[in-house]
Amino acid sequence: MASYKVSYVVIGMDHPGGIVNLDHKPFVGEQVRLSDLTFEVLEVLEIMPARGGFHYYHATCHPIPTDISSDGTDQKSS
Repeated sequence: MASYKVSYVVIGMDHPGGIVNLDHKPFVGEQVRLSDLTFEVLEVLEIMPARGGFHYYHATCHPIPTDISSDGTDQKSS
């Protein structure tokens, strides 16, 4: 089974992004949860050819507006 290591970079706010292991290739429009916020993927790039069963991707994403208040806190209830 293939493994996908994805580096998420967040634009539009001060957020560190993250590196996540997935069992599927990331795709544009996908929603991802990083820390306590949800983001939408805008761009996906393969950063190096697959090696064995490992794939390496970079994904640029931005916050989904309904999740973020003006003070930068998550607005979804648990």
